[in-house]
Amino acid sequence: MENYSVLMSVYAKEKAEYFEKSIESMLEQTIPTDDFVIMCDGPLTEELDSVLEKMTDKYPDLFQIVRLKTCGGLGNALKEGVIHCKNELIARMDSDDISCQDRCEKQLAVFEKEDVVIVGGNVTEFVQDISHVRSVRRVPKTNEEIRAFAKRRNPFNHPSVMFRKSVVLAAGNYIDCKGFEDYYLWVRILNAGYKGFNILETLVYMRTDAGLYERRGNLSYAIKGLQARWKIHKTGYSSLVDFIISSGAQVVMSLIPVKLRTQVYGKFLRK
Repeated sequence: MENYSVLMSVYAKEKAEYFEKSIESMLEQTIPTDDFVIMCDGPLTEELDSVLEKMTDKYPDLFQIVRLKTCGGLGNALKEGVIHCKNELIARMDSDDISCQDRCEKQLAVFEKEDVVIVGGNVTEFVQDISHVRSVRRVPKTNEEIRAFAKRRNPFNHPSVMFRKSVVLAAGNYIDCKGFEDYYLWVRILNAGYKGFNILETLVYMRTDAGLYERRGNLSYAIKGLQARWKIHKTGYSSLVDFIISSGAQVVMSLIPVKLRTQVYGKFLRK
C-alpha cells in the first residue's frame, strides 16, 4: 500500500493529555506512517511543547514540527501543513481525538480498489473517554450519495478523512471560510469531477464536551454559516434552493434554545 502522511494542527488551548493520546493513536496504526506533520498554530504551552519534545526524542526521523508565529486558525494551519506533507496521501487528525487502530489500513485499501480522492468514515462522539459514547456522526457512502448530500450538508467528517495532496492543491488548498474550511474544500473538489467515498464504520472517536451545542447557538455562528454556504453556492455546486434551505436550517439551529438544539442534534443529526 502507498505511504501516507499524517497532518495534525495544535494550538495553545489544547490539553496536553489529549494531544499525546491523539498522537499515540496514529502511531499505533496497523499500517504506520513514515511522515507525521504537526502544525503549531502559534506559541504553545510548556505542557504541549513537552509532548512534542517527548515524541521527537522517541521518533527523531518521523515528525515534522512546523511552528507558525501567530495563531491564524485551523484552515490557515492546514493549508501550510498540506504543503509540508511529503506523501501523496494525507490522513487528517485532530489533536484531541482518537483514531481506531486499523483506520488508515481500511482507507488505504479503498484507495487501492477505487478511483477516489477522498476517503472518510463515521465518527463516534464521546465525553471523557471512549466508553462514554454520546452519538455517531454518520455520513453517506457512495460518490453519488456524497454528491447529493454535499449540496446542503458537509458529506465528510473532517477528522476522519484521508485525501490526495495533488488534488487538494489543484483545488486551491484550504481557503479561509471560518468554521467551514473543510466543507468548502470538499465542494470544490467534487465540483471539479473528482470522487469521494465513506467507510460506514467508526474510524475516529471524536472528543466532545457539555458545551458543544451551546457554542453553536449564537448569532455569530449563524452568520458564519450563512457566509460559508453562500460561498459554496457561488461555486455553482448547489442551487439557490439548496442555499435557502440549508441556510434557513442553520439559522434556526443557531437561535433556538440550547436544550432544544441538543435534542434536535441527538434525534435527527446524530444517531
